[in-house]
Amino acid sequence: MGYRGRFAPSPTGVLHAGSLVAALASWLDARAHGGAWLVRIEDVDTPRCVAGADAQILAQLAQCGLLPDEPPVWQSRRGAHYEAALEALRSAGQVYPCGCTRRDIALALEASGQGKPRHGELVYPGTCRHGLNGKPARATRVLSCNADETDIVIDWHDRRLGAQRQNLTQAVGDFVLHRADGLWAYQLAVVVDDALQGITHVVRGEDLADNTPRQVHLQRLIGLPLPQYLHTPLVLGANGEKLSKQNGAAALDLADPAHALHAAATTLGLQPSSTSRAALLADCVAQWRQHRFA
Repeated sequence: MGYRGRFAPSPTGVLHAGSLVAALASWLDARAHGGAWLVRIEDVDTPRCVAGADAQILAQLAQCGLLPDEPPVWQSRRGAHYEAALEALRSAGQVYPCGCTRRDIALALEASGQGKPRHGELVYPGTCRHGLNGKPARATRVLSCNADETDIVIDWHDRRLGAQRQNLTQAVGDFVLHRADGLWAYQLAVVVDDALQGITHVVRGEDLADNTPRQVHLQRLIGLPLPQYLHTPLVLGANGEKLSKQNGAAALDLADPAHALHAAATTLGLQPSSTSRAALLADCVAQWRQHRFA
């Protein structure tokens, strides 16, 4: 199979400077490898999605000359695929129902002396692995340990960051794949869609590198191919934190698309000399081919 890459924005708002960097990097990598570039709207977290943001994102990409090679897909329309994957995991005994609230998890961690959150997340201690004990199911979780309950350690390689390792059991714990209210978890949706769309290379922001071990774990459990990964530098806000919709990043200013693209290319370590959009993109593709990540 030839190269197939994708850009997968969440329509919780329009694109900003940071998301353009990720979009451009994924597009450049596909073009430099003579491959296909797809766009997938990751809207499984429907309560956080903003009406019309998906159309605005597609329009912004078009303004920048970043056009997908196939029609975009929306995750919110693909629930049957996620259900099939979850059923396969259930049949293999790799998932179980969980009745814990966040407070239940926090109290269990506190009782065991492990109360420190991981990046704001609570590492699930496996409370419901062996039964709900009368609690109603609130979610379905996947096991993050071996059959003998020893730890699972995930080793993977990033084309920019190099060798990576995470003890999934200790760092993450059993994580949610499906909620009782019907919402699918990003981790399951993304690995199913990457496989169904034949994605061979994933290029995205460095803030998502921490998700990769969970996705590799699911890919192995379900028997899906593992893409190659490249996590790009982040655009930081004035406070030194990642520029994001959550911390008030401004919508991308596309009064001059070439200017916005030039700024994104500079973040990626490129030095385009052209000033028109088409020439700038061609210049960036040529430089990306010589890039150490290519």
